[in-house]
Amino acid sequence: MQIAVEISMYPFRPDYEQPILNFIGLLKEEEGLRVQVNDMSTQIFGAFDTAMPKVQSAIKEAFSEEQVTVMVMKVLHVPEG
Repeated sequence: MQIAVEISMYPFRPDYEQPILNFIGLLKEEEGLRVQVNDMSTQIFGAFDTAMPKVQSAIKEAFSEEQVTVMVMKVLHVPEG
């Protein structure tokens, strides 16, 4: 099952760029995922069983490093064929 995940991350701190770059770096480590970055969000494409555990671990890592961070996430099932 293929999915697309769109995540927007909002660290509540003046130097917000580095936590976002760290989060994107964690996602890009996973083989089998395609990660696209734009000005508004990060988009992850791949198999459900690959993408969701990686997204979960990257969010957990970001939350453990930051005092207050908001994540907005959308998940789309991409029908094959």
